[in-house]
Amino acid sequence: MPETIPEAIVVVTEAFEGVAVDRWARLIAETVALAPRRLIVDLRASPVLDAAAIAVLLRAHRTMMHTGGRLTLRGPAHRVRRILRLARLDHVFDTEDADPAEAMNT
Repeated sequence: MPETIPEAIVVVTEAFEGVAVDRWARLIAETVALAPRRLIVDLRASPVLDAAAIAVLLRAHRTMMHTGGRLTLRGPAHRVRRILRLARLDHVFDTEDADPAEAMNT
């Protein structure tokens, strides 16, 4: 049996919308293909996401669930949380406010 990666992190460094979505979709799909037990998509530097970005995250979430893994959104901005809530996806995605190491130091 192949070795499982315990955790992988994709750090989105810009608005997750428009032309940037394809680039991030490829990176997230490549990371999901590694079959980590937990995939963290760090959104702290992303002030917004659009419908195409939501579709990318949902696809990654479904794949992770199918393979026994988990997708977590780290540090989504207030606006991103609002978008997810309006789309009724706030209970679909696991979210965490900050890097666990940072949270322990506060």
